[in-house]
Amino acid sequence: MKMQTLALAFLAASAIGGVAWVFLFPLISGERKAENRRATVAKSEPVARNADKNLRSRREQVEGTLRDLEARRLKEKKIPLSVRLTQAGLNWSTRKFMVVSAVLAAMFFAGAMFAGGGLVGAAGLAFAAGFGLPRWALSFLKKRREKAFLKALPDAVDVIVRGIKAGLPLFESIKVVAADAPEPLRSEFLAIIETQAIGMPLSDACARLFERMPVPEANFFGIVVAIQQKSGGNLSEALGNLSKVLRDRKKMAEKIQAMSMEAKASAAIIGALPPIVMILVYLTTPDYIALLWTHPTGQLMLVGCVIWMSTGIFVMKKMINFDF
Repeated sequence: MKMQTLALAFLAASAIGGVAWVFLFPLISGERKAENRRATVAKSEPVARNADKNLRSRREQVEGTLRDLEARRLKEKKIPLSVRLTQAGLNWSTRKFMVVSAVLAAMFFAGAMFAGGGLVGAAGLAFAAGFGLPRWALSFLKKRREKAFLKALPDAVDVIVRGIKAGLPLFESIKVVAADAPEPLRSEFLAIIETQAIGMPLSDACARLFERMPVPEANFFGIVVAIQQKSGGNLSEALGNLSKVLRDRKKMAEKIQAMSMEAKASAAIIGALPPIVMILVYLTTPDYIALLWTHPTGQLMLVGCVIWMSTGIFVMKKMINFDF
């Protein structure tokens, strides 16, 4: 019995010692650390993989820089009215715009009062005509000008690339674009030439293009030129890649527009239905609906309906517009 107890104790001690030797000895002796160091030294990565990692790291840095620039621009203060007039392609002064807005408000107010719309309805219509209509027109002109600019920009970048490959300097290639490009691209590149002619560096002159044409593509062009002017490199290759990116963004925008046309058509039908019904009711039974602009309660309801419908249209517009 005593011999069995001693044998069991010896076996248990041997098992515990073996487990400790297997798991604890490498940690205590440092053998595992030495193996890890040897594996790290012996490990070799292909040159292509290292190049891919460096390229990926540089791309991530560029993307991070672009995100920081975009966030910084979003945090900037509201765009002044004079800058918005320039972006819309108008040579008006701020005073002239205010005078035109006031004249529109007075005309619509007088017309509403003459038609018997009441003071509340006339005031609401004058506010919409004097404040909303001119700014909507500015936004419309700005978007139309930006579309024309984006349509011609890839071809202009290709012309610059071919000029650089033929041996022309960047400034001379920009002159070629300014001479032959359609509006508004022609006027924007002429502004770059005029700004550079008075002593501003070409990189800063190209960077100011985004202030007059606030689209990401113009910002990309300014960044590429600024980087090449500061750090050097193959400008024709960089601008060729930019041209490819611009064309890919244009294809993506057209694809998004095609996919969202159904939603836009539905929003247009829903937004136009109440005014159409109102006009039809007025044509069939004018006395039934005339209370909306002859009675004070009806006028208040009409103003509330206009505000509510405008809010709904604005929400639907935000839902079907995509940023990429």
